[in-house]
Amino acid sequence: MPQDRQTNRRIVLASRPHGAPTAADFREEAQHLPTPGQGQLLLRTVWLSLDPYMRGRMSDAPSYVPPLAINETICGGTVSIVEQSHHADFKSGDWVLSYSGWQDFALSDGSGLVKLSGPVLQHPSWALGMLGMPGFTAYMGLLDIGNPQPGETVVVAAATGAVGSLVGQIAKIKGCHVVGIAGGAAKCRYAEDVLGFDRCLDHRDPNFAQQLSRHCSEGIDVYFESVGGAVFNAVLPLMNTRGRIPVCGLIADYNRTAPSAGPDQLPLLQSAILRKRLRVQGFIITQDYGHRFDEFFRQMSQWVAQGRLQFREDIVDGLDNAPEAFIGMLEGKNFGKVVIRVAGDKPAP
Repeated sequence: MPQDRQTNRRIVLASRPHGAPTAADFREEAQHLPTPGQGQLLLRTVWLSLDPYMRGRMSDAPSYVPPLAINETICGGTVSIVEQSHHADFKSGDWVLSYSGWQDFALSDGSGLVKLSGPVLQHPSWALGMLGMPGFTAYMGLLDIGNPQPGETVVVAAATGAVGSLVGQIAKIKGCHVVGIAGGAAKCRYAEDVLGFDRCLDHRDPNFAQQLSRHCSEGIDVYFESVGGAVFNAVLPLMNTRGRIPVCGLIADYNRTAPSAGPDQLPLLQSAILRKRLRVQGFIITQDYGHRFDEFFRQMSQWVAQGRLQFREDIVDGLDNAPEAFIGMLEGKNFGKVVIRVAGDKPAP
C-alpha cells in the first residue's frame, strides 16, 4: 500500500513473542500525520532496515538497551527524505540516515540524523547495508577483534548475509583463506562465484562438520560468529592456538524458549579457551566503536569505488510486508540484506 501523505501508518509491537515471532505479535495502526514545530523536521521513510537484533528488543529480558514497550513502534534504521523542515541544518528534500522505525513518517529534532550526500545517494539503501551498521559491524569486528593476517584461515557464519558477506570479502582483501557457512546450495554458490570465498559449506548438510574439518585442514585462526548453535559446535574443535572469535550475534538462539537439548558444551568451551588461549569477544558496534565510524566509512567507500566489494539486497516492497519479511529473515529465508522499500524516492510536490 503506498504512503498516504495525510496519515502515518506504523507497525507496533502488539505482544511479546514466545519463541518465534508470529503475525499476531505485530499490529498496523494509522495516525494523523504529525506537524513539525519550531526546530523540528518531518521525515518520510523511503527505506527500512530489518536486522536480527530487533528480535532481542521485542523481549523484556535484560539487555544493553531497554526493550520495546507494548504498543511502541518497532525500532529500525531508516533512510528518509526530509518532507518539511523548521530546522536550520536541514531543508526539504535532504536525504538522511535516521532511526525512525517501522512507520511512514516521523518527527525529529535533528538529533542523531546523518545527512547523506555524494556517491551513497546513487544507492541510498546502502546506508543501511555495506556503508551502514552491517558493514560497520563486519569491518570493526573482523579487523579490530579478529585481526586477520595474510595466509590465515577465516571462517564466516551466515556467509551471504549482510554482515557475513562483507566479513569474507574483507578477509580476502587482507590475504586470508576464507571458508563461508550458509544455508543451501544456491547461497554457497553465490559466496564462491560472486563474493570470492575460497569455499562455502552448507550447514544443513549431514556431513557438515566433516566437510568443515577437511576444508580447514590447517585449523581456523578467525571465526566470525553470528549464529551459534550447531555451527559453533563444529567450529570450536578446529580453532587454532591463539585463535580469535568476534561475536556479533547468536541468531540460532534468538527464538529459543528453553535450554538446548543434548550434552552441556560449556566445559568443552572453557577448556578450549584456556588450552588454546582463544580470544572470544562480544561487541555492540554502536556502543563499542561509534567513535570510529568515519574511519570505517572512508575505507569501505574506497573499496566500493574500486569495485572490490559485492553486496546483495533482499528488497521487499511495502511497509505492510515488514512483519512477514522479519519472520522469514529469522528463519533464514532471506538472501542478502533485508530492506523494505517503504516508498518512492521523490519528495512531495
